[in-house]
Formats: sequence, C-alpha cells, structure tokens
Amino acid sequence: MAALRRGLGALSHLLPLVQNNVSRSSSVMQLASRFTTVSACRVPSPTISTVTKLGSSLEYRFVYAHKLAALKSMVPQAPSFQQPARTLTYCSIRKGKRKTVKAVVKRFLRLHCGLWLRRKAGYKKKLWKKSADRKRRLRQHVFCNKTQSKLLDKMTTEFWKRRNWYVNDPYQNYHDRTNLKV
Repeated sequence: MAALRRGLGALSHLLPLVQNNVSRSSSVMQLASRFTTVSACRVPSPTISTVTKLGSSLEYRFVYAHKLAALKSMVPQAPSFQQPARTLTYCSIRKGKRKTVKAVVKRFLRLHCGLWLRRKAGYKKKLWKKSADRKRRLRQHVFCNKTQSKLLDKMTTEFWKRRNWYVNDPYQNYHDRTNLKV
C-alpha cells in the first residue's frame, strides 16, 4: 500500500511533465489523469530526460501497482495465532546434542513409568484471599495428562528418564504402575 502511495505521489508530480512530453492519446496520459485527485507524499520531480525514458515503463508500473492493491483488498487476512515457545535446543553448539529445558526439571517430577507430577496452578499466588481448604487442595500434587507427558518427554533428555533410587523416596510406590491401564 505504501508503494502505491509513493507511486501516486510521483505520478502527481510528473503529470505536468508527462503532458508536455507525451501525446494526448497515450494510455499513460489517461492513467495519469485518473490519479491526479489523490494526494500523497511529496517526491522531488525528475528531469525531463528521465520522464521521456520512463514513458513506457510508467504505464506498466502503475497498472501493476493498481492490480496488486486490488488483489490485496480481496485476499482475506489470516488470523495470527501466537505459537507457544518451548525454547528447546535441538542441536547444541559444543557437542551437537539435544538439551534439556531446565524449567521442566525444576517444575515437574518424572516417575519411572512415564507419568509426570506437577503442583496445581496458583499454589503460591494470592494466598491471603484463599480459604484454608483451597490452599490445602492447591498444595496437592497431580498427574499430567498424556499430551502433557509426551511434550515433557520431548523437552528432556534420556538422563532425566532413567530410574533413580533415592533413600526414603516418598514416590517409591508410584514409580511402577500396577493395576492401571495405559
């Protein structure tokens, strides 16, 4: 659109020169007379010698710009959706390996069976206005669903998926899934 405005501005300044150098029956003259009422930005007018050289190319440029503007007005604008950023490094600079997203390791716990544990959202926000029962519910840990678990597995390397044996592990009973369908 800006190119069209610049072109119209240049055309309005070139009109007196074109009238003197091009015949009245020319299609450039007809095209120039259509756009004379449009006000656009000021462009310094070129010399007469360049106008005579541009006579044939002016017609093509302004017709093309007019068709382009009409085409842009007919094409519907696609809605812009913002993609979530995972900041996952597929290939590191030093060794060329995948890297783990450290925020996943800090916020989630992976069980050996492939399930991920997380805290409920908002468990430390605006506690002054929440009741004691609600605070207790927010302190609980919940499992991530299948889609979230697959995404978190993609964001971590094999190091975080191996089995760990901790002393007095409170999640020891949950590492192996029993009597649960996948």
